Amino acid sequence: MRLISEWRTLLAEGKLDRRLLSLYGEDALDGQRRRYTDAVNAFAARYGEERKAEIYSVSGRSELSGNHTDHNRGRVIAASVDLDILAVASPAEGGLIRLKSEGFDEDVVDPAHFCAPRPERFGRSDALIAGVVRGFADRGYATGGFDAYTTSSVPGGSGLSSSAAFEDMIGTILNHLYNGGRISFVEISCISQYAENVFFGKPCGLMDQIACAAGGIVAIDFADPKAPVVEKLELDLTALGYRLCIINTGGNHADLTADYAAVPAEMKAVAAALGKEVLREVDEQELIREIPRLRESLGDRAILRALHFVEENRRVLAQREALERGDLDGFFAGVLASGRSSFCYLQNVYTTKNVAEQGLSLALCLAERTLSGERAAWRVHGGGFAGTVQVFVPLSRVEELRRVMDGAFGAGSCKVLSIRPEGAIRVFDEE
Repeated sequence: MRLISEWRTLLAEGKLDRRLLSLYGEDALDGQRRRYTDAVNAFAARYGEERKAEIYSVSGRSELSGNHTDHNRGRVIAASVDLDILAVASPAEGGLIRLKSEGFDEDVVDPAHFCAPRPERFGRSDALIAGVVRGFADRGYATGGFDAYTTSSVPGGSGLSSSAAFEDMIGTILNHLYNGGRISFVEISCISQYAENVFFGKPCGLMDQIACAAGGIVAIDFADPKAPVVEKLELDLTALGYRLCIINTGGNHADLTADYAAVPAEMKAVAAALGKEVLREVDEQELIREIPRLRESLGDRAILRALHFVEENRRVLAQREALERGDLDGFFAGVLASGRSSFCYLQNVYTTKNVAEQGLSLALCLAERTLSGERAAWRVHGGGFAGTVQVFVPLSRVEELRRVMDGAFGAGSCKVLSIRPEGAIRVFDEE
């Protein structure tokens, strides 16, 4: 742990550049050096110049395959990306947590008093902090107070999981300040999910938290949600001549809660009608045989969504195997098939409440027109209905795609990302 003045000097003299290069790449070095310096200065201005502090980073994430499978105990492939939440944090006596995020009011949480869910605080960041602390305590881990300043390049509402990265950040700080860094990223992710489900009031799955924390590309199997199987996959898109682009279409997320909630609800309703808790437990042939009965009780869309799950869960396994044998064409074929299934059967590319607004449909159409004939792939990204699409783009066509997408959806709509090898970390090792 170093004094604020030491961090400032090391950054100014370029002595931390090698580490920054490993996380963000050469093109981003100057900007990241300024960003880290600004964060150190902001912490000092608010919490004191003479403090000793550590610097932490948690990446955003991109779902590469497995659209709406995790909540029914399915398989996914996901990746950490080079947008992140950065935190400068220092331990504090008394157990009080003070956290100032750039652009937001300071959160002040006393875990001794905010130790149970408060419905009036659902949806607020202080509830996530309190929930992570409670999750640590319930598992027998040490907790304590700290002061922190955070800044984020993970845009909210982008499908890159800013909330999961924030939860993982609180857990990562507590892990290193009070637990010697010994807690695994999977357990921190489970605690983060608990905080979001119970204290924040959002019934999310576990994919986002794991993908933000793990680093690189991971295949996750949620057959046992209490002990998900996480395996790292080796794929260097940049070395293969590709970049991952996320297109933010600027869709309106207002009033879409019911659309998002209906997807897992309809899938689980099909499972329940077949005597199971989730679709992962359902026999595919029984599902097919029972379609006439299911149509009468649940309607056609629920069946289509269930069939999407069955095939998508199988597709993720095939894509994982393709990546393991270096078969990029096989992986891309799965991306395109996943996108078609999401559009036709899962039906999460636009909301029927406002059929005039179809930004995701338009972005997918523009990607296909721009990259037709190329070795490339595109699909809806994340929850769907509004927000973002994902495109795997040859390096030679990235600027063309950016021009097309920014022209349609506004400057900065096309974010060109790299897959980051590290997820939730203390950035600089202690000497």
